[in-house]
Amino acid sequence: MTTPETAAAPSERTRIRRIPTNAAYDTATLHAIVDAAYLCHVAFADDRGAHCIPTACWREDSHLYIHGSNGSRMLKRLTDSECCVTITHLDGLVLARSAFNHSMNYRSAMIYGRFEVVSDEAQRHHALENFMEHLAPGRQAEIRAGSDKEYAATTILRISLEEAACKIRSGGPDDDEEDMQQPAWAGVLPLALKPLAPVVDESCLIPSPAYVQQWQQD
Repeated sequence: MTTPETAAAPSERTRIRRIPTNAAYDTATLHAIVDAAYLCHVAFADDRGAHCIPTACWREDSHLYIHGSNGSRMLKRLTDSECCVTITHLDGLVLARSAFNHSMNYRSAMIYGRFEVVSDEAQRHHALENFMEHLAPGRQAEIRAGSDKEYAATTILRISLEEAACKIRSGGPDDDEEDMQQPAWAGVLPLALKPLAPVVDESCLIPSPAYVQQWQQD
């Protein structure tokens, strides 16, 4: 497996030019960013113009998956042309001593390519089961499985993670030497996606399963 120090950009369009020291092209970093996400943004163009649509996502091996209704204009378009998928986790606001040195800490990934339809029925079932496990490990065994009608109305797409780039910033402000005496607070205001207490449906009478009890602790 490649590391951030040894990996190279997989293509010219994924090569990060602005602050290249923040770039990472290794598989482990990419997978970690994707696996931490529940949503991605898919950018594409059609005869109505350019679009960037948020949608649920998950990873299986070396592919990112999305799904939706068979009638989705986006899903129909994504198999016909190239697109760009982005994921961003905002980790903090970086407050510097001068206005133009303020920044943000983040982990981001950009994936280029073309989606393909997952058509094999066994793979389709497996993919959506993995999606449910990504949302809540252990839940798939409890719920009603999808019906043939529901699966027939659903399109599942996947895109290879082969052509991707990550960009990450961490740490404090990078002030210019001449600004170090400025009497302004400097540092990081951390941000994180925080699980809150589960809210039980009023008609649910069964005890909370382990993954629900564990939710806020995680």
